[in-house]
Amino acid sequence: MSSTEQDPGADAFDDPTGLQTFAVLLRRMNSEFNRIAHEFAHAHELHPTDVQALIAVLDADHGEPGAAMTPGRLREQLNLTSGAVTACLDRLERAGHIRRVRDGGDRRVVHLHYAPAAKAVARDFFQPLAASTDAARRQFDAGELRVVVRFLEAMNDELTQLRR
Repeated sequence: MSSTEQDPGADAFDDPTGLQTFAVLLRRMNSEFNRIAHEFAHAHELHPTDVQALIAVLDADHGEPGAAMTPGRLREQLNLTSGAVTACLDRLERAGHIRRVRDGGDRRVVHLHYAPAAKAVARDFFQPLAASTDAARRQFDAGELRVVVRFLEAMNDELTQLRR
């Protein structure tokens, strides 16, 4: 039997890099991230979907130039109706978390940006998560971290394809 095949009678957890191990660890990490996001939502009287929208806007703000978040992109990314996105954005704007900015070249296009003051509030709340992430990163050398980044990029690409 090759090293890539698994004995059907063997415990799936016997392989520390096997699919079952990855599935459990990824679910566990996702659950922890969700718990923290729900705590942020509760502390700031937001709906969990609002927090997902804020994350999408933040990531777009730090993404490729010209890839600013729009209500349409947010609708696709969160798999919401146009009405649900509008309600979400209205709540976030009223609470001071986001700004809607009309495109200078095409006034029909609206870009979404995380408001600087709200970004500072989020940064303060999520600072312990950032410190924990950095503590975990420091346990690996640069080569290992490049492999982790490659895996996370590949995983995100696969999940994006699965969603489509």
